[in-house]
Amino acid sequence: MTQAGDIQTYARQGFGVRFELKKPIGLLIIDFVNGFADPAVFGGGNIAQAIANTVPLLAQARQQGWAVAHTRIVFADDGADNNIFSLKVPGMLTLKEHEHNSAIVPELTPAPGELVVRKTVPSAFFGTSLAAWLAQRGVQTLVVAGAVTSGCVRASVVDAMQFGFRPLVLADCVGDRALDPHKANLFDMEQKYAAVMNRDEALGELAKL
Repeated sequence: MTQAGDIQTYARQGFGVRFELKKPIGLLIIDFVNGFADPAVFGGGNIAQAIANTVPLLAQARQQGWAVAHTRIVFADDGADNNIFSLKVPGMLTLKEHEHNSAIVPELTPAPGELVVRKTVPSAFFGTSLAAWLAQRGVQTLVVAGAVTSGCVRASVVDAMQFGFRPLVLADCVGDRALDPHKANLFDMEQKYAAVMNRDEALGELAKL
């Protein structure tokens, strides 16, 4: 846990400033696939609860007409795109186009018109068309849900910020297989890269725009 003295240090140095949220709004749901929902594969921790919390979020996004994008980790069937990520975590190579574990969980099945980004690295932006797709739709604030907080979520949030989007991470709609990395990365993202709120607080703030 971050100690009070640490928080004071961040505040004294000017970190943690809340930026203004602006419309239009987009929603990015990162790697909520069967493999990350299953504790026997890549899941565990609070990921299952984060998925459950994201179901009404997605419904609200659709009702409000937000631009919605989902991501999956998908490697080539023959492993030809094996990279440093899969060298570090070899099990990632099992996530192929038609494998059960790489499919988005049924309760968050993409609707027509929602982008599905296939990636082979943690960031949803690296080597993909996501930034251009969001920019074409004028997105200013990018609401972020997904797994895992310390990995693909964090990498995507950093890149979103670098591309000029305003990341809004929903603390109860992102999950990790271990809670200490989850909490530490939420704290760090809030200090440096993103707004961090629980889902209901965020929806309330966005409704005021």
